[in-house]
Amino acid sequence: MERIDLLGRKNYRLIQDTDAFCFGMDAVLLADFVQAGPEDAVLDLGTGNGVLPLLLDGRDKGGCFTGLEIQPKAAALACRNMVLNGLQEKVRIVCGDLKEASALLGRAAFSIVVTNPPYMNENQGLVNPDEAKAVARHELRCTLEDVIRESAAVLQPGGRFFMIHRPRRLTEILTLMSRFGLAPKRLRFVHSFADSPAEMVLVEGARGGKPWIKTMAPLIVYGAGREYTAEIRRIYFGEEEA
Repeated sequence: MERIDLLGRKNYRLIQDTDAFCFGMDAVLLADFVQAGPEDAVLDLGTGNGVLPLLLDGRDKGGCFTGLEIQPKAAALACRNMVLNGLQEKVRIVCGDLKEASALLGRAAFSIVVTNPPYMNENQGLVNPDEAKAVARHELRCTLEDVIRESAAVLQPGGRFFMIHRPRRLTEILTLMSRFGLAPKRLRFVHSFADSPAEMVLVEGARGGKPWIKTMAPLIVYGAGREYTAEIRRIYFGEEEA
């Protein structure tokens, strides 16, 4: 079953297959975290239904976009979403294997890579019996190493890498980034409440960058009354913070 959701920027709309994996807060937070300009060529690794290119273009972050997606049904839906929003000339959707991104799309071909990859490896959590949901959540078609290796390969020198993931895998993330020449530059932890453990982490790296990292103030989703914080309202709805 399909539905159409409003994305809140430039009146962009997103067709979602409710029987498959639907985007969540992590994609919205990642789009806000990304720093990109009008000259940047942006690659979204594992684009799914194309939500990240739409969220980024809605925020004027990036000049042109490529979304790489291994699942043909999801890639076809992403193409439909670009046509729906008149972005078929600005956003290219490629159906292909993330593990072969540099061979498919070219080495050093992009100035920005964004990715919201599967969070769980084969030893973590129950695997959903629905294949589309399982591929989105578990490392069945690619590993974290594949994501970081191919991100480094397709980035130009000085290019930027942006990812959202789980804090429990941060040591692995930083180790792999170092191995493949992506210097960590910014970290931001996301907490449901001010006194709760971090549930997500936003990571920025630079290809060939110097070893210098900034840990940002934590991003808190809910206030004491379980209402969205002012920053989350800004991210979602464009409201000005007091």
